Amino acid sequence: QLVESGGGLVQTGDSLRLTCAINGLAVSRYHWSWFRQAPGKEREFVAGITKFGEDTYYSDSVKGRFTISEDNPKNSVYLEMNNLAPEDTAVYYCAARSVVYWSAAPNDYDRWGQGTQVTVSS
Repeated sequence: QLVESGGGLVQTGDSLRLTCAINGLAVSRYHWSWFRQAPGKEREFVAGITKFGEDTYYSDSVKGRFTISEDNPKNSVYLEMNNLAPEDTAVYYCAARSVVYWSAAPNDYDRWGQGTQVTVSS
């Protein structure tokens, strides 16, 4: 079970930290990614971290502003978001992938949280 939290209403330039609380899964044995979906748009990849935290990946739109990390003892994955902009407004989802190779495609992830809303006002 994956449970996201930390979303909210913020202003342009503000920061937020999203948390994905993980129950029943060994964090280090999965690839983890954050996706987001804005109204009327398809779900898109935001950031990912590979098994054992070896590598991280970011979409071009968030690179340099967002940071993904994992904490095995706390069974959590985080998304630190800085310098937020209105175009970052979306529902953010945490997702897990268990197979060997990492992927940024939403359809390749088999476990999802319920999402947390992030709204950035101008």
